[in-house]
Amino acid sequence: MTFLFWILLLLSVFSYFIYPFTLLLLNKFKADDAAINPPDEPASYPDVTLIVTAYNEEKRIKDKIENSLALDYPDNKLTLVVASDSSTDDTDNIVQTYADQNVRLVRAEERLGKENAQLAAIKTVDHGIIVFSDVATRIEPDGIMQLVRYFDNPSVGAISSEDRFVSKDGSVAGEGAYVKYEMWLRKQESKLAGLVGLSGSFFAARVEVCEQWDIHSPSDFNTALNCAQAGYKAVTAPDVLGFYTDLADPSKEYARKIRTVIRGMTALERHTEVLNPGKFGLFAYQVAAHKLLRWTVPWTLLGLFVITPFCMDEGAVYVLAYLAQLAFYGIALAAHWSAPLRQKSWAKIIYFFVQVNIALLDAGIQFLSGKRMTVWQPSAR
Repeated sequence: MTFLFWILLLLSVFSYFIYPFTLLLLNKFKADDAAINPPDEPASYPDVTLIVTAYNEEKRIKDKIENSLALDYPDNKLTLVVASDSSTDDTDNIVQTYADQNVRLVRAEERLGKENAQLAAIKTVDHGIIVFSDVATRIEPDGIMQLVRYFDNPSVGAISSEDRFVSKDGSVAGEGAYVKYEMWLRKQESKLAGLVGLSGSFFAARVEVCEQWDIHSPSDFNTALNCAQAGYKAVTAPDVLGFYTDLADPSKEYARKIRTVIRGMTALERHTEVLNPGKFGLFAYQVAAHKLLRWTVPWTLLGLFVITPFCMDEGAVYVLAYLAQLAFYGIALAAHWSAPLRQKSWAKIIYFFVQVNIALLDAGIQFLSGKRMTVWQPSAR
């Protein structure tokens, strides 16, 4: 039992604590700092196609088009394509009113999901850079200008923006400890073998990276995988931001997390070859540590909680371990019922960690039960 205790403990902490440390060590020998340090100005201005995916977005599509048309980029170098996932409302008609402003509508023949609509639009592009964005995401005026600088590096195949939440009062939410941790992790992965997943709401890729497009896998994973297969890497761009508002109904956030995880698990199920280090090298290690092992954390934590009492006769360390677990989950439970406690940074981190792993456990159970998600209704914001 004690051997199993230490194995479960190792698996529980590896993805969050040991994996980042291994990235630091590996980056001392293999870091590609140039990939995340672009020049101040791009050497050239490539043709850019901005693909915005939409399904029944008649209430928001005009604002998104206006935001896109206001982007600062050389004339005739930026084309906006709205990929309609067979919308049934007035979305397509609204898009067509902008036809004289270099805005094109590409309509998927049937509603098969976001990635299928994106593929329909990708097929209309034969060169340059493709930028993908959601209707709910607002891009800063210089967003595309900042973005294309990264492609001056021939090793970069895709770049990911960094997300910023906008509260209902219009203020931009500050970066919490968890967000800072994730952004730091993205930076380390970018310097090594590249990101294992991009920000799905705003990212960019070379056209050739988008040639192999799996409509049943999330586009952020598609792009990272395709980069690795083509010998490129995907990197994070801290100075390229995507702003989007909180969900109108906060209770929908849990469902969004479940959907995101199930789709990620589906992608890995469909592309298990990415776990082969002989083919993908350190990228395979990053996928296994960042994705696969993180998805198993709720299961190993549950196993650890169950077996620890059976180890307590073996020494005080196991007694302390069990008391620590009780205290940890007790704080999370108390924070759930106490808003003032949730405002304390240490309690907020514990509460958020437990929330995330409950969602991972739920998603894992649904996935193992056979649930897959390709088509869904975008959440109202």
